[in-house]
Amino acid sequence: MSDTMQSLDQLASLKPAAPEAPKYVKKVDKYGRAYATGKRKDAVARVWIKPGAGKILVNTREVEVYFARPVLRMMIQQPLVAAARTGQYDVICTVAGGGLSGQAGAVRHGISKALTNFEPDLRNVLKKGGFLTRDSRTVERKKYGRAKARKSFQFSKR
Repeated sequence: MSDTMQSLDQLASLKPAAPEAPKYVKKVDKYGRAYATGKRKDAVARVWIKPGAGKILVNTREVEVYFARPVLRMMIQQPLVAAARTGQYDVICTVAGGGLSGQAGAVRHGISKALTNFEPDLRNVLKKGGFLTRDSRTVERKKYGRAKARKSFQFSKR
């Protein structure tokens, strides 16, 4: 019974040390590029960023050609604007699946993740902006006996 505590100070000494926050390290390939995969709805984007003049290529086409709507182009630029890195990185990405808005969201997610791989200090800024969170909303599946996922066929009494 000599193991019993005599004071609260002894109790505090038993508490294990708080775990340290994970250290994020710069992850770059042999060509000096950072890679990340971004996802949104059914779209998947593979994104590479490297220091450059700010050129963005999507599936070997200019971003103005691939994403004709200005809203989609603005959406892709958001992580770079939030991190104050506009025009400092060249972005090359390949996108597959989904529609245009899903693809733009996937590219935005990929750019954000690639930026954190290139500059781990930007993680706080991008995390606060919500750019590192994968938007998990997807299309609901169609149910049998229904016209669509939730819509019913027109009701008729006779």
